[in-house]
Amino acid sequence: METVERQEEKVGGEGSAVRSALLLAALLAGNFALALGPWLVRLADTGAVSAAFWRLFLALPFLVLFARMAGQPMRGLPKKTLIVVAIGSIAFASDLASWHIGIEMTRLGNATLFGNAGSIILLFWGFIVARMLPKGFEWLAIVCALGGAGILLGRSLEISAQTFVGDLFCITAGLLYAVYLLTLQKERRAFGSWSLLVWVSIFACPYLLGLALILGEPVWPTDWTPVIVLFVTSQLIGQGLLVYSLGHFPPLIIGLALLTQPAIAAVIGYFVFDEVLSALDVVGMLLLGSALVVARVAQGRANSSKL
Repeated sequence: METVERQEEKVGGEGSAVRSALLLAALLAGNFALALGPWLVRLADTGAVSAAFWRLFLALPFLVLFARMAGQPMRGLPKKTLIVVAIGSIAFASDLASWHIGIEMTRLGNATLFGNAGSIILLFWGFIVARMLPKGFEWLAIVCALGGAGILLGRSLEISAQTFVGDLFCITAGLLYAVYLLTLQKERRAFGSWSLLVWVSIFACPYLLGLALILGEPVWPTDWTPVIVLFVTSQLIGQGLLVYSLGHFPPLIIGLALLTQPAIAAVIGYFVFDEVLSALDVVGMLLLGSALVVARVAQGRANSSKL
């Protein structure tokens, strides 16, 4: 017969396994929800920047609720902190605007990969700040990033000048997202993810609305379905599940899970928009995807060394 201690260990192990499975499911589901974003941006009958405005504006009340449930402060921020948050918010809003414009112009797989290139840009920035050369697998990330980006950009240029320009918009979005992360890294640790997202949305929404009006875009949707599904899947489900699960996995797992986004986007592009990928496209995506994974691992090690 099993002892009481043995039975308790067995129950505890089963509970831990179930929790691990739920966390992994949350991580994958969050990435899946985010991967639907480019498709929904194309379906929206507003302009590209207008869709970015609505995804943030509609989510704002829910973000406030999540921040309160998490016990994260939303008031009493020093003036200096608000100025820094405002600068970071403009970078984030510009990231969304640039990415959405690129989504309308290039292939969904490319848009998703280049839009997530912030991790690679942060890796490069780390070398500059530390004034040191890459080591080991970091060289591999650089080679894969340059090779993959070169292949995908070259293939886009073969398709059309518009597709190539769309890639550049998405690369710019990745750069702006890295600026956003670097600008607000201290504030994120001090105030929490949900509280920071509330303030970022407060500053970003007027900027995006003004930019959409300047560009002459249609702002008010005639069909609300794509816009509503966009804010639910991207800002609530996607972001919510990632905030819940990210702290429980090593960077390698997070990086590998991230690769589900361009894969899903490419599949949607193929079946919905007839975006055919050649063997060379697949090679380019694999190279750039590998660079994203290595960059995530490198960032994880760097963050651990600072603790």
